This record gives sequence, C-alpha cells and structure tokens, in this order.
Amino acid sequence: MSLKDLPADCRPREKLLARGANALSDSELLALLLRSGTAGKGVLQLAQELLDRFGGLAGLLHTGAEELRQIKGLGPAKRTEVVAVLELARRALLQPLQTRAVLESPQAVRQALQLQLGSLAHEVFAVMFLDSQHRLIRIEEMFRGTLSQTSVYPREVVLRALTLQASAVVLAHNHPSGCAQASRADQALTQALKSALALVDVRVLDHFVVTATEAQSMAEQGLI
Repeated sequence: MSLKDLPADCRPREKLLARGANALSDSELLALLLRSGTAGKGVLQLAQELLDRFGGLAGLLHTGAEELRQIKGLGPAKRTEVVAVLELARRALLQPLQTRAVLESPQAVRQALQLQLGSLAHEVFAVMFLDSQHRLIRIEEMFRGTLSQTSVYPREVVLRALTLQASAVVLAHNHPSGCAQASRADQALTQALKSALALVDVRVLDHFVVTATEAQSMAEQGLI
C-alpha cells in the first residue's frame, strides 16, 4: 500500500505534524526520509525491509553506503541521504564527550560505545583517545577478530595515542554473545595495555565490555 492510499491521519508526514515525531514508529520515521518506494514496494515496506535487514535502528546506524547498495530501490541519492543522517546521529551522541570530561558523562560514554559496537556480529576492539582534560579526541575501531576472540597489539595502541597526542584512553570491546562479563583474558589484556601506555604517560581510565543491551565498566567493578 502506498502512502496516498492510507487515511490522512495515518500518513507519516501528517501524523508527525499533528502528533509529533514521538508518535511515529521507526519504519514511519525512516519512510519520511526515503520519501518514496519502488515499483511494487511502498515506502513503508522499503523502510521496514531496511530495519529488518540491518537489525533495527541500532544496526542501521552502523551501516555504510556500500551495504545499503545491496538494497534494491535505494539509488545513490537515497543512500547518500540515509548515510548523512546516520552520521549526524552518531556525531550528536559523541558531541557531549568532546566538550566535557568523559568521566562526567558515564551514560553518554555507554551510549556512544553501544552505538559504535553493540550491534556488531563480530568482535571489535575500540579505543576512545582523550586529551589532557579527558575530553574525547576520537574514537577508533583498531582491531577486528572472530566472534570469540580478537588480536590486540599494544604497540599499535601506543603509537596511535602518541600520534593523536592523547593523555588518556578508554578501552572498549564488544561481546557478540550478549554476555557483558569481563573474562580473565579481558583483564589480562587491560593490564598489558596499561603497562604499555604508562611508558608514554597515557592513562587507561576504563575498559568497557559492550553488548547490544549494556556496557559494563571494568573500573566500576574494580578490575582495573
């Protein structure tokens, strides 16, 4: 069914204007961005297909233009618009961490890390590089591994910290299994990185284990 076939008060645009954006479902909001569907597929159906394909909004936020190219009906213009909006959303979540110390915004740190890592099906090790006032310089995915393990090289983390002139870091990696409990291997890796980074006066403030539903702080558990 196309949007014009829906009752006026059920069309996403009219619904948003009358009741506000909160009244719209994820697929309705995405349909407003896409504006039109394809032959034989309405825009609401196309929007729901995107959400189903990439695991909802969280998964879609981690999707790039190349992956969107695989969706029939998404031409270059639509792909560009979707990627631009997703990048704006990512930057909006990171902005508070660039203006004040990350330790003052623990919930913002968790949200940013879940956005970055939570929906991934493979294990990724990321580092938040911080300045002397513990504000975010950059967050980077540095190593990727299998579903169960990843190889992390302390020397590369040290070199990147020096390049960015970081004074501290927050480490993070995801557990695609859904268990946010830090393992003994996670604790050993943290200590190895602390020792390596200490040689160049860079502090490890925390190490988060991230899943789709939570981000557990090793510092809060006394593991650092």
